[in-house]
Amino acid sequence: MNIQRAQEIAASPVMENVEYDGVRVYIQHVDEQNETARIYPLDRPEEEMDVPVRSLSESGAQVAMEVESIACRVNNES
Repeated sequence: MNIQRAQEIAASPVMENVEYDGVRVYIQHVDEQNETARIYPLDRPEEEMDVPVRSLSESGAQVAMEVESIACRVNNES
């Protein structure tokens, strides 16, 4: 996940499907300078941790990445 998307999710009132190491988590805060996010597992809110933003993923992110990849190829061929 990139920093901008993590910040959007953290600021949104809507709970997104975010995972860290296969576990669904809640993003509390994003530290843009250090590229980390303060998260906790949804079923264990007392277990807060700071993790690299790049280690977070969204359910359905693979489809979004494939669409983005296709769009990049189309733009580069133009």
